[in-house]
Amino acid sequence: MTAIRLLLVDDDPLVRAGLAFMMGGADDIEIVGEAADGGEVEGLVERTRPDVVLMDIRMPAMDGLAATERLRGRADAPQVVVLTTFHADEQVLRALRAGAAGFVLKDTPPAEILDAVRRVAAGDPVLSPTVTRQLMDHAAGTAAGTAADSRRSHARVRLAALGEREREVAVAVGRGLSNADIAADLFMSVATVKAHVSRLLAKLGLNNRVQIALLAYDAGLLEDTGEGTGGAERASGEEGRRGGH
Repeated sequence: MTAIRLLLVDDDPLVRAGLAFMMGGADDIEIVGEAADGGEVEGLVERTRPDVVLMDIRMPAMDGLAATERLRGRADAPQVVVLTTFHADEQVLRALRAGAAGFVLKDTPPAEILDAVRRVAAGDPVLSPTVTRQLMDHAAGTAAGTAADSRRSHARVRLAALGEREREVAVAVGRGLSNADIAADLFMSVATVKAHVSRLLAKLGLNNRVQIALLAYDAGLLEDTGEGTGGAERASGEEGRRGGH
């Protein structure tokens, strides 16, 4: 089995040492590099070609959010898992919008951090339903104002490119429905639902189902369904249960 190539990014040398000790002890994980600031990440990615970057959010020069946004703009971008000490933070929500494959709290048990890296490397975003709900509630609580209006307008422009069936699937994903439930609701096969989700990700330039749910939420498509913020929580649960699309 090919080892998962992992890059560690954290400005605290003690945290990096602890992560390296913990992750390096796993037979299926290879630590290929360490960085103390987000500004070092792109160069290290070029040299070491990691599969996954475990990225701290708060760093003194370039933070993990800016580094994630820059990485995810690359054609050969590795997956990114952000590290945070916050259960509900606008910055984590921004990281998810930027394309991070998930996040873990710094006080997460070591075995769960290992599992998160393995799952992300396998294409399965890691989003705790509990923490995701807190994030969505946080987003809902700050929904009013110019920034939210701009986000809604931008989301609606992006979704305007979708066909009617694609839009229905996007709303269903936003509601947190499983592929099987979407198939039953929209009278199509599960394989067809998966194909629609794959096309949505490609057409919208997104990385996972949770980003589809966030976009549908931003566009206001879930308001008529009465789903509120719960859809992205269930979308994250669907990712965890089934993996992939």
